[in-house]
Amino acid sequence: MSLNSLDTAPNSPSTDSAQRMPTLMLAAALSLGSAIALGFARFAYALLLPAMKLDLGWSFAQAGAMNTANALGYLLGALVFPRLARRWTAAALFAGGCAITALLMAGSGLLADTHSLLVLRVVTGASSAAIFISGGVLAARLASARPHDAGLILGLYYGGTGWGIVASSVLVPLTILDAAHGWQFAWFALAAACALFATVAIVAARRIEGASAAAAPVSRARQAADAPRWPRFGAALAGYGLFGVGYIGYMTFIVALLRNAGMSAAVVTSFYLLLGVATVVSARIWSRLLDRMRGGQALAVLNALLAVATLLPALFAQPWVAFVSGMLFGATFLSAVASTTAFVRHNLPASHWAKGISAFTIVFAFGQIVGPVVIGWVSDGAGLARGLVYSALLLAAGAVLAACQKALRSV
Repeated sequence: MSLNSLDTAPNSPSTDSAQRMPTLMLAAALSLGSAIALGFARFAYALLLPAMKLDLGWSFAQAGAMNTANALGYLLGALVFPRLARRWTAAALFAGGCAITALLMAGSGLLADTHSLLVLRVVTGASSAAIFISGGVLAARLASARPHDAGLILGLYYGGTGWGIVASSVLVPLTILDAAHGWQFAWFALAAACALFATVAIVAARRIEGASAAAAPVSRARQAADAPRWPRFGAALAGYGLFGVGYIGYMTFIVALLRNAGMSAAVVTSFYLLLGVATVVSARIWSRLLDRMRGGQALAVLNALLAVATLLPALFAQPWVAFVSGMLFGATFLSAVASTTAFVRHNLPASHWAKGISAFTIVFAFGQIVGPVVIGWVSDGAGLARGLVYSALLLAAGAVLAACQKALRSV
């Protein structure tokens, strides 16, 4: 069955339900790719950071530079993706990115030299971008098959990052051993998890690609003529760039902040687990918002909530506040990412979805390059709490910019 056939099938409740569940299952399986790209390759590092910082004698700025290196690779991957997409299908890029990322994660367990780890983080960021952008394109195609569930489908894909966070919160504490460079074993465990998730996600990507290839082609010339130019969604891009700076400061240093506040390893692990679970369920929470809002309003609302979530642990050092912050942050931050794909889908023709998602990914990557180093530098001088205050202010500014973005067209 093609993706388009889902739209034109008889509209009886039983038929609709029978078609809906396989579509949502495909989205959930595809979401394991976002678990690899961000949950494992990006965010699991926050759990490894305290052990690596202590073992390798890093400052907070040096520790943040590891995520900056990852973001630099992510930027490079986003910049070249449109060119790669002209040569290979989205499913092929998705599969290649998953396989390469799993191998690179294993490579991180073989190194203990800071410069070598920085290089590896750059390459891992590039392969992660291939997964995340191609997966976003495939999720957008799948969402077009069921417009009434589009927000939920996009939320399921991006919320899959939460599965990586949940798995990391269990794997990393169990596999950091009390030995020289004991953190290296955690990288091997994460690589194995990447390989396992990839086997499921790649099958889903190929099914979506095959179904979309069977759909009736649309005139690319007409679509290209209808495509809005990027300055017309500059406010959304700027708001998303500030989201990239602000959110990555939280995700990089929140574990270190909680540990420095005297919270036990069990409390910190529980916090991170809760954040991951909240990320997974966020798809249902915000799906209607993503469907209704065609401009930057969804990103504005989500950025504002993230600013509150980031500010809470910076001002109050109690475990219950940390859990409230983690739950709110987890339930929100990947939906902010999903909101940009929803914006692209609402406002750009299908032939320009890869370019549109790449544009948002590029500004996102710029933000993530700046974020860890700047917030790390502030944290070295004024403390981790002050660094998170700066993150919250940037997220609030991003909310204001995104609120200025109007819808461009109806599709």
